[in-house]
Amino acid sequence: MEDNKIKIPGELALLVIVLINSFGVVLMLYSGSGISAISSVPYAFSEIIPAVSLGTWTYIFQGILILSLFILKRKFVTQYLLSFVVGFIFGECVDLHELWINILPENIYLRVIYFIISYIIISFGIALSNRCKMPIIPTDLFPREVSSITGINYSKIKIPFDVICLGITALTTFIFLHDIRGLGIGTVLAAFSMGKAISLIGIFLDKHFVFVRYINAGDIRNKLHQPCVKYNYKKEKSTKIYR
Repeated sequence: MEDNKIKIPGELALLVIVLINSFGVVLMLYSGSGISAISSVPYAFSEIIPAVSLGTWTYIFQGILILSLFILKRKFVTQYLLSFVVGFIFGECVDLHELWINILPENIYLRVIYFIISYIIISFGIALSNRCKMPIIPTDLFPREVSSITGINYSKIKIPFDVICLGITALTTFIFLHDIRGLGIGTVLAAFSMGKAISLIGIFLDKHFVFVRYINAGDIRNKLHQPCVKYNYKKEKSTKIYR
């Protein structure tokens, strides 16, 4: 019963998603186990062209994903455009986390802990993204929308998507840098298991929480076109002024 579930504002969930997922991506890279699959392609290009930051390459890659969704849908979807805006903010947050992440202590045991934490953070963030009812990060949106369009189970889309990202990363870094960069045991482990982890976390969220969107762009647009009454003291009558 939804009445027994805890209500969470979708807007708050979206803020949490952007902050923790951007941190999770940077923490996984810092752990030395490899970068997450969803950020592996931007990372590859940031290594090939280091003059452009990881965050910038992140929202360039996300823009390509949004364009792909437009093509699959064969129509313009406003939510996809808003998702790109969220992706842009996400990319900026990635760059911000990279500025301070080096203050964390490092040793082999801590690196394992960092990987586990980052894995859980990213899985939780993506599961939250799929339920917050808000425009979400394009790398999270893409597999969900492809699943919706094709009717294929989400985990069966998510895992191949991650594996393809890893393949592109390995190929591009090998061709341009003659070395495979950014991929480690953690990256491979996450790519082949994170889809299932996201589904399990999603089941937990569905049992205990319901997400409510309080800001509705359609409602705001309608209100802007509603008449307001302005009192005319000289004529002692009201006139309708339309915005």
